[in-house]
Amino acid sequence: MYIEQISVFMENKAGRLAEITGVLADCGVNIQAMSLADTNDFGILRIIVDKPGDALNGLVGAGFRARVTKVVGIKLDHKPGGLHRILKIMERNGISVEYIYDYLSAGDAETVTIIAKLENQGQAVDTLKNAGVEFTNLTGIRD
Repeated sequence: MYIEQISVFMENKAGRLAEITGVLADCGVNIQAMSLADTNDFGILRIIVDKPGDALNGLVGAGFRARVTKVVGIKLDHKPGGLHRILKIMERNGISVEYIYDYLSAGDAETVTIIAKLENQGQAVDTLKNAGVEFTNLTGIRD
């Protein structure tokens, strides 16, 4: 049900993202989805990978501050209003979104997966399931 996301805290300077992706490549880790948010001084890279344990060990071993966070993959229709439908369910049920980004599979034009960190995540997942929302764990999905 839950997806292990790796969050990497990084200095906002040229080449840092390339260093991180180099570590992942050296560890044989494939990135499935990613989001990068930054400020003037630092950034937070959030990634979904095929081997989270290897990614975390490699990144920490290379001196990066990284941690695992549990997030959810919510499946929705890839058409106008698909995301809105899910967000309206969340709104009606008082579910707050901490952050969200998407994963679009090249092999499936009908659906998209949004990666979400939700407030009170366990309760939110139960509420969304009861409302008929589908989840995915992205297992086996590769770029």
